Amino acid sequence: MAALTSTAMPLTGGVIAFTAAGAGGDTCTTGRGVLLIVKNGDASPHTVTLVTPGNVSGLAIADREVTVAAGAQVGIPVNADYRNPATGLASITYDGVTSLEVAVIRGLA
Repeated sequence: MAALTSTAMPLTGGVIAFTAAGAGGDTCTTGRGVLLIVKNGDASPHTVTLVTPGNVSGLAIADREVTVAAGAQVGIPVNADYRNPATGLASITYDGVTSLEVAVIRGLA
């Protein structure tokens, strides 16, 4: 898993730097204002999964799955619910990485 770098977005706006999605998944910071942006340049849809650590009364909490349509770009909030207590990061997996690019931004407001 590659650790995605979080880019602070100034109030005046900024350029979003995308990187190829990792075949073995990625990790990123979590918190208020953190957004994972997924750009799908493939001709097929892809599913992005944010692992939800922990459980409630011994039952696992379901992971968050987001489908990104072919040619679409989606923003996914990565709040503290996805923070792995052991690493302090969110774990992200993909059903495929063909033409899939990702970026993590956080607002300064």
